[in-house]
Formats: sequence, structure tokens, C-alpha cells
Amino acid sequence: MATATKVAAAPAAPARPGRRRPLRWLPLAPATALLLLFLGGPIGYCVYIAFTDMQLTGAATTNFVGLDNFRRAFADDDFRNAVVLTLVFTFLSSLIGQNTLGLALATAMRRASKPIRTLTGSIVIAAWVVPEIVAGFLLYAFFRREGTLNAVLDWLHLPSQNWLYTLPILAVSFANVWRGTAFSMLVYSAALSEIPKEINEAAEVDGASGPRRFWHVTLPMIRRSIGTNLMLNTLQTLSVFGLIWAMTRGGPGNRSQTLPVFMYDQAFNKSLIGYGTAVALLLLLVGAVFSVVYLRLMREEL
Repeated sequence: MATATKVAAAPAAPARPGRRRPLRWLPLAPATALLLLFLGGPIGYCVYIAFTDMQLTGAATTNFVGLDNFRRAFADDDFRNAVVLTLVFTFLSSLIGQNTLGLALATAMRRASKPIRTLTGSIVIAAWVVPEIVAGFLLYAFFRREGTLNAVLDWLHLPSQNWLYTLPILAVSFANVWRGTAFSMLVYSAALSEIPKEINEAAEVDGASGPRRFWHVTLPMIRRSIGTNLMLNTLQTLSVFGLIWAMTRGGPGNRSQTLPVFMYDQAFNKSLIGYGTAVALLLLLVGAVFSVVYLRLMREEL
């Protein structure tokens, strides 16, 4: 009887870790299945289409063509022009414009009074929350031949021109800076607020001037935020379509035709779905290259 009681009171042996592992992942199974269905499925289908000659109209069948669409892209002068304009657009509006202006605004607002911070932040963020297509029409009205910019220049007796015709890639780059700087400003405002005041005060006591404190103290302490902001801004800028389409539709000619606009033109205006999808995959590859470069740079700084 005592033996039976001891056996009954003995603690159960712990389950092996290997037996618990399937149950641990079980709650994630529905989410994983949905991701594979609604994200992995379309991506896989797009990869398949990129290797075919699928068309919207004019072809009754779809044939597998292998790498022909990619060979066609690299041999296409319009595609190479779109790649160059995409890099110029990204460099001007993201790497220089949004990043630099966002950091400048965040630094200036840190020293400004509360009413000025509130007013400036409201104006900048208002441009960010405006839908992309609406922002495109607003900037089109600003840059067009009879638009606001030329009206101001005429009032000041300064020379005016048709900016969307003479400098289309600069016009759309400025529009993207105007719309997207708020994100960089918010990122850098959060990063600057995390810097202890004692560090800047100690540098000031040591005799460091404002520019030297900014270069040798502030920038090194927010370098992780700079890298993250550059990566996110670059990926967002590479995919800008509605802003450019509303302002120039890639024109005049193809002088503002970035890769997203070129992809849309080939896939839907010319009905070359297979070729347009191949261009989309190449654009995805460009974004992946930028991401790898930024991640490696950020890792080397650790």
C-alpha cells in the first residue's frame, strides 16, 4: 500500500523537448499558410510569367521563353535609360533630398520653440499624408507652364520656363522630396531625442563648436538611424509610380521614365505582360542590391 502511494505521488517525468516543438509552432501555422497563399503565391506566379511571352491582347496562347525577356531588357535602350533615370531620381530625391532635408529639419526643430515646432511639423507631415496621386497633381499645377512657380517668377521679373518639359526628372525629384521628407524628419527627431544632453554639454565644455559637435558627436550616435532611414527611403523611392505618372507620365518622350513607369508602359499600354513582369523582377533585384549594401555598411559599424 505504501509502495503504491509512493508510486502515485512520484512526479511525472518531464516531456522531451522534441515532443513540444511541433506544438510550439502550431499557432503560427494559419498565419504561415496565409502568407504562402496570398504573398508567396502571387510572387511565384509573377516569376513564372516573367519567363513567358504572356500578352494582354493579340496572343491566344502563352509560351515559355526562358530568359528571352531578360535578354530583351538588357538590349533595350529604353530600359537602360529607365535604369539611369531611376538611379538619378533615387539619388536626388532620397539619398540627398529627403535624407539631408529631414535631418536638417529635425536638428532645427530641436532648438526651435514649441509653436514653431508644431507649425513646421504640421506642414511637413501634411505633405506626407496626402495621397501620392493627389500630390502628383498638386506639383503638376505648381510646375506646369501656367503654374504657380512661373507666376511667382513672372511677378519677380525672373525668367520662367516649362519645367515639366525642360527639367522633368528634376521636377519629379523635387516633388518626391516635398512629399517624403516628413518620414526622415520623424526618424531623425526620434534618434536625436535619444542622445543624452550630458554628451553635448561635455563636448561644449571641451571647446567643440556647434558644427564639430554635430559632426563628431551627433552623427556617430545616430548612424544606425541614418542607415535604416536611407534603406527605407531608397526602397520607397525605387517604387514611386503615381507621383511621376500624374506629373509627366514618363515624358516628354522618356526623359522621366523610371523603371516603375517603364514597367507599367510595357505591361499595360503595350500589353507585354511577360516582358513587363521581367522588368519588375529586375527592379526587385535593384532594391535587393541596395538593401544588401546598406545592411553590410550597418553591420561593419557595429
